[in-house]
Amino acid sequence: MYGLIDCNAFYCSCQRTFDPTLKHKPVVVLSNNDGCAIARTKEAKNLGIKMGDAWHLIKTQRNLKDVAWYSSNYPLYADMSRRVYEVLLDHVPRVEAYSIDEMFLDLAGFSGDLAQRCDQIRATVEQITKIPTCVGWGPTKAIAKLANYIAKDRPELEGLCDLSDPATRQRYYRNLPVSEVWGIGRRLVPRLEEVGIRSIQQFVEADEALIRKLMMITGVRLQAELRGDSCMALSEIIEQRKGMTCSRSFGQPVTEYTDMREAITTFTSRAAEKLRAEDLDTGHIAVFIQTNPHRRQDGWYAPQISISCEPTNDTFALVAHATRLLKVMWKNGYRYAKAGVSFNDLAPTCRQNTLFATTNERTRQATKAMDAVNQRFGKGTMSLLSAGLQNKWQPRQGMLSQRYTTNINEIMEAKTF
Repeated sequence: MYGLIDCNAFYCSCQRTFDPTLKHKPVVVLSNNDGCAIARTKEAKNLGIKMGDAWHLIKTQRNLKDVAWYSSNYPLYADMSRRVYEVLLDHVPRVEAYSIDEMFLDLAGFSGDLAQRCDQIRATVEQITKIPTCVGWGPTKAIAKLANYIAKDRPELEGLCDLSDPATRQRYYRNLPVSEVWGIGRRLVPRLEEVGIRSIQQFVEADEALIRKLMMITGVRLQAELRGDSCMALSEIIEQRKGMTCSRSFGQPVTEYTDMREAITTFTSRAAEKLRAEDLDTGHIAVFIQTNPHRRQDGWYAPQISISCEPTNDTFALVAHATRLLKVMWKNGYRYAKAGVSFNDLAPTCRQNTLFATTNERTRQATKAMDAVNQRFGKGTMSLLSAGLQNKWQPRQGMLSQRYTTNINEIMEAKTF
């Protein structure tokens, strides 16, 4: 038996956790550069705010004057997700973190009323983390995912949905469109509808050969999962990354080479720090810069250059590679809106692809010291001088809340009167 617990309006719920006055108010979290809505509470949805609505177009609307707007605070959200995960581990034997706000649960072997147990889990998560959730469960992960959608979509279920019974599943299958199935995206729906598959029930009853033709083996496994035959086991081991990218859209156009070099140095340093945290090396680095695609009148320029290198996670070596690539592609006269650095060909640290592999003990010790300082005092406390001090290119975050749980200087304060 599998369960799926999903945090309701997760980013917004994280903001409410540390500000009780927001409990019944509309809250919206915006994307990078305070661009558009990416998370909304039920109250905000009722006001007509849609996912992807541009903030600069809707912020002056009269009916939205009471909305609490927030810039994305990813360090806070990641830490709150970790806290939810740890609470769940105290109540179920295994947990698979599917995304930052969704986690699969191993519910096999529990005796008694499973609905009551899931309700207790929800209540405990909300009591400790203040994050409201919904839980759905069934004999496979695909069914648990569907049950969670139903629990969230139907208020009368009060956040819980049990699809362990075949008769109950069939009742929902007849009335739900195939687009609600986990793994069937917008591109597949028209192809399925062309052959008469519109409901989940029709997908389950369809000929296996037809599903294989349309969706390959993935579709066949999904069909079996919806029939109640488990094909996807719970995974507690995070798969090793195949690639890593650190990129940002700038808060204002970058026109000077020195500013762009600072941005590329910062992105490379952050990605290298993640490599070391996961004991990985990279053997391939790519750098890209681009102008604003929506302002072609300013000129369109979007080059990308990459090289293979000796596998390393040394910040100094990787920054040297990245800045050389930037120098090759840089052109004056453009207003750059975004840039980034990608690492590929990732593998565990200490592999040796060349006979005369080199290591620089001095820089290795320096990066180790930087990691220790940043881990203790916060990200960005110590960085390379080439990363700059002003950072004019930083994204706009005019409504950023404090990092209550990850920065000692921003924790909540209790005051007496």
